[in-house]
Amino acid sequence: MRIFFVHNSSPIILKFSEFIESEKSQLSHYLLIGNPVTHSLSPTMHNLALKHNKIGGEYISVSVSTRDVNMVLAHCTNDSFLGANITIPHKELFLDVVDELTEEAKEIGAINTLVKQDGKLIGHNTDAYGFIKPIENYIDDLHGERVIIFGSGGATKAIVYALRSLGVEQIVLVSRRPEMYENNGSENIIRCSYHNWMAYADDAVMIVNATPLGMTPNTESSPVPDQDIEILNEKICYDIVYNPRQTKFLKQAIQAGGTPIGGLDMLIYQGAKSFNLWTGFEFPIEKIKSKLDEVLPT
Repeated sequence: MRIFFVHNSSPIILKFSEFIESEKSQLSHYLLIGNPVTHSLSPTMHNLALKHNKIGGEYISVSVSTRDVNMVLAHCTNDSFLGANITIPHKELFLDVVDELTEEAKEIGAINTLVKQDGKLIGHNTDAYGFIKPIENYIDDLHGERVIIFGSGGATKAIVYALRSLGVEQIVLVSRRPEMYENNGSENIIRCSYHNWMAYADDAVMIVNATPLGMTPNTESSPVPDQDIEILNEKICYDIVYNPRQTKFLKQAIQAGGTPIGGLDMLIYQGAKSFNLWTGFEFPIEKIKSKLDEVLPT
């Protein structure tokens, strides 16, 4: 089965079972593994980087269900498979099926990159690196302070790891069912619900949206109710959602006098590190940013 392209040059996503029956699976390739992966810009970035560096192969998005995991692992032994990114909802699932984990991936408890090395499948996490790059100018402001994060998935784990590495004193994790989670001895983490997170907001210097709220096509949603946006005043407001580039949360931040940081640069920099791990080559950052300006206008 062939992969067909629509007018905006985005591929129609195949289920993994369909992909391995296609011609593409026999040619050199890198994969984006997740569900859903329809709106991902990763293929646009990585295919441009492959072309820029004159590297053979194609980066392809595939929709993978939980029951497909064993089939994915079997496919990874093929010479045509060169590496993969892991996205929602599989970042934690693949922890238990790779041959080895980097120390960073172990500590984070989630992986987003598979690297083939000496016949083994190594699990890496480049999300923490990607998260830090856009806020390098704010590191001094974060040291010793409190940060609030909405969300409790694999991306949140990488963000927590990143913030700790920057010296953040206290992290408040906001989720719908905080009672389901244990702190596991992490005295600098507080868990709360969407009903009482405001009690911790006054002293926070940064608020992060690590949920899908506001993502296309549900662009009118935000973790912060409209009546509470004044709490965003003078705070760094970081949304890891990148489509749309200006989410409702970021619009609220601008309206309230906060500092908005979108998720596109995080996507680019975590992709840059993944690409380097696979190929040893550098990501053409500026060329990719220019391309994404065309694909995803502001």
